[in-house]
Amino acid sequence: MALLCSCAPAPVGQEGKRPAPSASELKASSLAKTDIDTVAEIHQQESLGHLRTLMEKLYRLNPREWKKTGQPSVESAVARAFDPAYGWRFPELNGKRSAECVYLSFQENYQGDRVLAFIAGLSTMIMSAYNDKSEFYVLDDLDSQKLYNSARNVEIAVWKLSNTRDSRGELFLLSNRNEGVNRNLSFEREFGKLIAQQDTLARIVAEKTNRSIVRIIQSVATAVFLPI
Repeated sequence: MALLCSCAPAPVGQEGKRPAPSASELKASSLAKTDIDTVAEIHQQESLGHLRTLMEKLYRLNPREWKKTGQPSVESAVARAFDPAYGWRFPELNGKRSAECVYLSFQENYQGDRVLAFIAGLSTMIMSAYNDKSEFYVLDDLDSQKLYNSARNVEIAVWKLSNTRDSRGELFLLSNRNEGVNRNLSFEREFGKLIAQQDTLARIVAEKTNRSIVRIIQSVATAVFLPI
């Protein structure tokens, strides 16, 4: 009854103005959140926003990939990918997620959408660091090590994107260009923001839980994806 009453319109005063909302009118979900929960949700939303931007940019540089989806445009291909109804489970990904999905985008015999595989792999990897949740409440417990590991995994994925070539010596996917007059470092900046989001939240969660982060140093050229 209290929740139903809180949804009712507030009475209008004599001057035609509604009084300030009372505490009982606040959403029940907000009462169960800490500041860290809200910060985590914002970081996750920002991270997915960066991935969406990166997907669109990759599609525009690699138009053959989005055309494999059967969609009429880049925008519709991106919308399909981020549609929550799919949950990143697309037939062309062969049931793979996270690191396995990223690897799929660099397999020479793969006939599917490489951009979709790459972004789906990073997105599910990032979501795993958030325990596959999009809302957080008081009793939810994030792991700072998972968040840190996800940031390192993005670094590894970026290196693979910029350096992995097929048997003809051609990059599987075009991204950054750093030679001549046609320099394009926008991918590097977008990935940098994504990595920073995960590292910042990892530090915040570590401070909150009083846990230390095991910092792993490895060469991205030979590194393997860290567990999440």
